[in-house]
Amino acid sequence: MVIGILEVKLAIMGSRSLKDKRRVLKSLKDRFLKMNVSVAEVDDQDKWQASTIGFAVVSNDAGYINSVLDRIALALSEHPEVELIHQEVEIMHV
Repeated sequence: MVIGILEVKLAIMGSRSLKDKRRVLKSLKDRFLKMNVSVAEVDDQDKWQASTIGFAVVSNDAGYINSVLDRIALALSEHPEVELIHQEVEIMHV
């Protein structure tokens, strides 16, 4: 079993409240759940212009996991409402 984890720090452009932030994050989470990944906000819950999100993928193929995590990072970097500040990937073989 192979587990892939992607942690990203995002700046949420134009957010003026936690309600604005939640709207943007819900849209992102819904989009990525269609890719069969787990998604959760893991830090910065009280900041309305920043978020740290964790993504997890489980498979028996590390190449597949890398491609999924790469697609997620690319989609975030191209999203008009967020700026990808930092990303960290970890692949574990269990």
